[in-house]
Amino acid sequence: MNKSIGIAYAIIGSIFWGTSGTVAEYLFARQHLDPLWLVGIRLFGAGLMLLLWYAIKHGHKIFSIWHNKNNIIKLVLFAFLGMLPSQLTYFMAIKYGNAPTATVLQFLGPLFIIGYLTVFQRVLPRRIDIFSVLLALAGTFLLVTNGQVTHLVLGPAALFWGIAAGLSQASYTLLPRRLLSLFNDRLVVGWAMLLSSLPFTGVITTHSWSSLDVMTIAGIGFIVIFGTMFAYLFYLKSLKSLLPATTGMLSAFEPLTATVLSVTFLSTPFSLIQAMGGILVLSTTVIQALPSKKYNKKVEE
Repeated sequence: MNKSIGIAYAIIGSIFWGTSGTVAEYLFARQHLDPLWLVGIRLFGAGLMLLLWYAIKHGHKIFSIWHNKNNIIKLVLFAFLGMLPSQLTYFMAIKYGNAPTATVLQFLGPLFIIGYLTVFQRVLPRRIDIFSVLLALAGTFLLVTNGQVTHLVLGPAALFWGIAAGLSQASYTLLPRRLLSLFNDRLVVGWAMLLSSLPFTGVITTHSWSSLDVMTIAGIGFIVIFGTMFAYLFYLKSLKSLLPATTGMLSAFEPLTATVLSVTFLSTPFSLIQAMGGILVLSTTVIQALPSKKYNKKVEE
């Protein structure tokens, strides 16, 4: 795969993610859909389709990831410490806030990776890392307060789930690296999604589809197929021809898409000050993409 195709995959995947965030905001605000139910449906539906897609071509190899104890442990950790929390926290952040702020706060993930390297792998933060932290804190402050110290634009619940989404995004980035080097991306992501949907079984089975209108069903279908299955596949495919740092920068199309669509179609309030805060948070992704052999080596480990 050449670089231009990789760039296209990264951009399209990010646009799908951003659009799914706006669709979720619509379903929560206008259709009063339960976020736990939507997360469960999203994970189960996309995971099942990915595995069926893989099985059509590879047949019995669909269970190959379960033949080794170490791989099973890695898969379970990815499912319940990476996939599940990243999906749940993101949708909860949208439920209690809105798609633009939830999507931007996800980009706090690199800061948690810095913290992980500092605490667990004893890699002292670079000066540029400290600068990234300060930028992210300043950006988050503007997002939450709109520049007014005594007034919160974003409620405590939305802020909590937004920061949790950033932490979960860091886990999602770090956990599957070894598995993806050994197995097909559809196999890894499909099983991770299917496993992580299990805790939502009770919620999924007790909700009636008969009460849903056509627009709601169409929105759910878009989130499952395009905002989940294809978005994840395109992101992983882009990594085959692009550096992770490049893919990370191109993923800025996600909050851009969510903001434009939410403000345009849902009339979601998003001020210029908040936009500046979002730019500060997103700029940390660009800064973290600057080359550093020691740092990149530790992340890969």
